[in-house]
Amino acid sequence: MTQIVTTKAQLRTARESLPGSVAVVMTMGALHEGHLMLVRRAREIADSVVVTIFVNPLQFGPTEDYEAYPRDLAGDVALLDGLADLVFAPEVWEMYPVLPPPVSVSAGVLGTRFEGAARPGHFDGVVTVVTKLLHLIAPDAAVFGRKDAQQLAILERLVADLDLPVRIEAVDIVREESGLARSSRNAYLSAAGRDRALVLSRTIAAVQEAAPDAAAVLAVLERAGRGEGDGGEAGEVRWAYAEAVDPATFESIGPGHHGEVLVVLAAHVEGTRLLDATTLVVSG
Repeated sequence: MTQIVTTKAQLRTARESLPGSVAVVMTMGALHEGHLMLVRRAREIADSVVVTIFVNPLQFGPTEDYEAYPRDLAGDVALLDGLADLVFAPEVWEMYPVLPPPVSVSAGVLGTRFEGAARPGHFDGVVTVVTKLLHLIAPDAAVFGRKDAQQLAILERLVADLDLPVRIEAVDIVREESGLARSSRNAYLSAAGRDRALVLSRTIAAVQEAAPDAAAVLAVLERAGRGEGDGGEAGEVRWAYAEAVDPATFESIGPGHHGEVLVVLAAHVEGTRLLDATTLVVSG
């Protein structure tokens, strides 16, 4: 039976009773198979599993509808029963007695690029809540997915730069049968929108096929960014970016690049921002 706690005091007491090593999966709820894959991975690498469910207001911008974010705590807990040992589902006031908090954490320069440029302050909100949760739970490992590739890179830097005693465990993207990366945001798409959204996974397949030729990979991404062949010119898919970057710095690479690169994609379909990513090894 999964235990559910809603306060920091309850969490500390429950955490003391967890046996062995502990892995945490941090979520904002609206759980789907992608989240459950992270929880299953946590179960594989640790004796006890904690899942957090918290819609973090700090990572929502002024134009983003925090109140409209899907919430289904009862449904989420039902999915986690038998998979997680402990669920921490606090209210906002429990995590932040004062908003905005007088002290917070900065994601630095890396948090200002790509998703950070489109959503100023978003990654500061992410690293602040992650830091708080890591201190509260004191896990041995924290499990995150590779779809939010920039977030993963920032959290790896957070742990390294602040000497936090936790290991970041990265899990590959979980895809639907169609190829679409699983995301809570997919719930906002109509059937037609889901079809249009497949341009992201088709672009991922195309760059994988183009590798290891760096110039060919960049050509695929340039065509995608122009919306060629995906209906983007008609406004059905609006690309935010389609880039190949250095995985550590998120600086764009050139056609002569050698080594590992991260391909990051973001596009708006029916007003919903969708992400995808993959790692490649290329040579100029």
